[in-house]
Amino acid sequence: MMIYNVLADMVFLLHILFIVYVVFGAILVLRWRKTIWIHIPMAIWGVIVEWGNIICPLTPLENHLRSLAGGAEYELSFTEQYLYPLVYLEALNRELQFLLGILVIAVNVLIYGFILRKSKKNI
Repeated sequence: MMIYNVLADMVFLLHILFIVYVVFGAILVLRWRKTIWIHIPMAIWGVIVEWGNIICPLTPLENHLRSLAGGAEYELSFTEQYLYPLVYLEALNRELQFLLGILVIAVNVLIYGFILRKSKKNI
């Protein structure tokens, strides 16, 4: 059914937005300081998922919706063709998961370090 494909694509896009927010959400803290209370727990969860080899709850939900849709009856959609490889890395292994967790931490430490320096200058 078409509605399940649409819902699965929406879950997938939410998954992408979550990943982007985990990695770069600290940038929003520059503008909206209170978003730190949303971003830090999400970033921690992102690292835990990578390092703990945990499946994100969005993945089984998306898979369930795709199965309700009857699987891929047509050629690959835009999201399946171009965005899936960004989220579901073919070469994903424990070493790469560890590096991805380090990347999340490093990017956020850099951004939060900048925010702290900027805050100290304004005091």
